Amino acid sequence: MTIKINGNGFNNIGPIDRVKKTDKAQKGDKAAQNSIDRVQFSSVIAETMRTRETSATSETARAEKLQSLKEQIADGSYSPDSTKVAASLLKFLAENPSK
Repeated sequence: MTIKINGNGFNNIGPIDRVKKTDKAQKGDKAAQNSIDRVQFSSVIAETMRTRETSATSETARAEKLQSLKEQIADGSYSPDSTKVAASLLKFLAENPSK
């Protein structure tokens, strides 16, 4: 049994032919790319701005609530809901058992 190998053994399809095919594909795609290549960031920028505004509003509301709580604690009028405090404490103890 005899096997004849021509060239690089891939029926004359070697790296050079692959490069030629790639170049042809790229040249054909350039015309399509020129008409399609567009990037619009306006929606992304608008969404980012909305997120920043919402974040700033949330931070302002949080700061106001915190200041109000500090004032209530300072003048002795703060009275937390003991049921919520107990539930939160039990949850914390269940998740973090002592060693």
